[in-house]
Amino acid sequence: MKPDTPIAELTTLAYRIPTESEESDGTYAWDSTILVLVKVAAAGKVGIGYTYADRATAVLIHDKLAPCLIGKDALATNARWHDMAHVIRNLGRPGICSMAIAAVDAALWDWKAKMLDLSLASLLGMARQAIPAYGSGGFTSYSHEQLRNQMEGWVADGIGRVKMKIGRNPCADLERARAARTAIGEAAELFVDANGAYTRKQALAFSWKFAELGVTWFEEPVSSDDLEGLRLMRDRAPPGMAVTAGEYGYDLSYFRHMLGAQAVDVLQADASRCAGITGFLGVAALCEAFNVPLSSHCAPALHLPLCCAARPAIHLEYFHDHARIEGMLFDGAVTPVHGQLLPDLSRPGLGIEFKERDAECYRI
Repeated sequence: MKPDTPIAELTTLAYRIPTESEESDGTYAWDSTILVLVKVAAAGKVGIGYTYADRATAVLIHDKLAPCLIGKDALATNARWHDMAHVIRNLGRPGICSMAIAAVDAALWDWKAKMLDLSLASLLGMARQAIPAYGSGGFTSYSHEQLRNQMEGWVADGIGRVKMKIGRNPCADLERARAARTAIGEAAELFVDANGAYTRKQALAFSWKFAELGVTWFEEPVSSDDLEGLRLMRDRAPPGMAVTAGEYGYDLSYFRHMLGAQAVDVLQADASRCAGITGFLGVAALCEAFNVPLSSHCAPALHLPLCCAARPAIHLEYFHDHARIEGMLFDGAVTPVHGQLLPDLSRPGLGIEFKERDAECYRI
């Protein structure tokens, strides 16, 4: 007989964590990151979930999502996901609404795994014991020395793929990429991410110059909304260079359109944006149907169990900002070992617990 598992309480908090220094990519600059945390309590267990979004996301969870979930079965994660998608219908799925659903959905999955005394990776059914990670940072605001030190550090730690930002000052991009290549040597792969900063012709011209530096991954060379431009890049970029995008996807229709346009060699998805673990698993199914590899975007602690379970997953983004925050504020957040992240299967759920006392000084 199934235990009685109505959701007793759903709470949300927001925290603003300053960056180590001002950071920027090809199209955006920031000096802090907001973490929105959700706690779901039912049957004596508490599950946690989170997203990186605006404080307004926490308000929406409190005002719209929590009232529609309290008292309902916490085990029925698909039904609860549909409840949330229904209640925000008139607000629109993309953006804050999907990120709000993502945080709650993750908390429900974390709770379910804890209720069953299983790691989430085990509950989902592992396709692999560990997932390769790539170091991600190399912000356009970094000096050459900062860029070299970060890249060298990751490679010294055994990470065989590293990514840097480009596009803010195209005149400096090749020089910065050369500095990164010199720092990491020939053994590691070099990825670049323009965050949609280039025009089509710019991106195509740069792709061949980056190829001379051994770049194997060109992320968002043009806007991710320009599917024709991405397809152009995929068709004409040098052999051995993957054209990638997808991090701004919030619903399955977005990913289906991108895949149907044959716009990317690797699809990226972010469970903290695309409506949570339930949404991410849907993206993985689409990737499998289209025979396209999958890579996760940011939030490494959240994506670790998902990428160990999703069959099309090839690696995980170990994003500097989020890895730093998760290491500071979550007990159990793991770091790469020989270039891979391994879930601790002895820890139930996501395998992490929030350090409320440590986080209090950042609370909004």
